[in-house]
Amino acid sequence: RKLKHLEFDEMLEMAGAGSKVLALRSVEFARNHNVPIHVRSSFTWEQGTWVTSEVRKGEKNMEDPIISGVVHDAGDAKITVLGVPDQPGVSAALFEPLANANVNVDMIVQNTSTAGTTDISFTLPKTDVAVAQPIVEKIAKQVGAKGVTNDSNIAKISLVGAGMKSSPGIAAKMFRVLADNKVNIEMISTSTIRISVVVAAPMLETAVRALHTAFDLDSGEEYSAPLPERK
Repeated sequence: RKLKHLEFDEMLEMAGAGSKVLALRSVEFARNHNVPIHVRSSFTWEQGTWVTSEVRKGEKNMEDPIISGVVHDAGDAKITVLGVPDQPGVSAALFEPLANANVNVDMIVQNTSTAGTTDISFTLPKTDVAVAQPIVEKIAKQVGAKGVTNDSNIAKISLVGAGMKSSPGIAAKMFRVLADNKVNIEMISTSTIRISVVVAAPMLETAVRALHTAFDLDSGEEYSAPLPERK
């Protein structure tokens, strides 16, 4: 469905999560200089989607969680370092060489420490795996980790909307919808207006369709959930 309006921050999150509508740098430039963006078809005179810094007209409460869209990206892979010693400096030793090699790391998850070791998983573009894998394997040996695995058969799904962090019900609903559709969540990452999960690539279409339906994103209206009552 067509969105009438998006705020710059929402469009930035969508672009960063894998939406192919606008380049991330172009949205950053427009936001920094407060230049409205009109995304529309060049074949008609119909209005498209406006991306601005203005609050939506008629919005009753700026803190109401509003879901603007579901974004998916099947271009990432996941690398996991197993049995990493749980001690200061290990994460820096792992990610500094990756940064120096211009590897773009996205989501990072570290498991709860068990018997003095932990697992560290992160996602990155599939195109960077060939560069990242030998670096990670080298560091894993240096820090005494038990091994390294990678999985290219994953997909990232992101729910984007203003004010999502103010209501725990949005995340809970997303996770329930995925569970009801037998979609296993491998990783979770959040920001103020985005919730991202990593799932198995074969379940991508099922998950995206289910989330669209659950949050009324096929109806032409933004989904707005009430804030929980304070007791």
